Amino acid sequence: MLTARPASGTYVPYFLNYISRVPEGAEPLDLLRQQPAELRALIGNLSEEQALTSYAPGKWTIKQMLLHMIDTERIFAYRALRIARGDQQPLPGFDENAYAEESGADGRTLADLFEEYDAVRQASLTLFRSFSPDMLDRSGTASNNPLTVRALLFVLPGHEAHHMHILRERYLPLLG
Repeated sequence: MLTARPASGTYVPYFLNYISRVPEGAEPLDLLRQQPAELRALIGNLSEEQALTSYAPGKWTIKQMLLHMIDTERIFAYRALRIARGDQQPLPGFDENAYAEESGADGRTLADLFEEYDAVRQASLTLFRSFSPDMLDRSGTASNNPLTVRALLFVLPGHEAHHMHILRERYLPLLG
């Protein structure tokens, strides 16, 4: 059964950038299952030195971007869990640049980062599969904005698709 797209107003407008990357008629859980192979095909065979590439001064390295994707998925899954369980406490935002700076990603191996990525992805898949249709439509507040579990289900694969696009367009051309 196809998961209905989130309605406008059930997420901050900024998230439309991610939600729109989930093709019409696509099942977001299927995309979450497919993306690990796509990401590995894209950057899994880079050398450790290549994975330290940044496309411009002050921009993240490939390793930092990968860990940003992991951190963001963890945070969004946590938000989904809290909202699905009926928690109405406003959830704080996070500073992605401060997280990347403090992550230590560049000192880790790609293999280690992918091991963490796989664990987080499996946990996200298990969590989102557990949600009933009613839970998907529960709403909470994150970063001072309304947000539903359904919106988060679409944001997760859309966020990753966004970053894979950036990898293809800005990083990989520098590596030949």
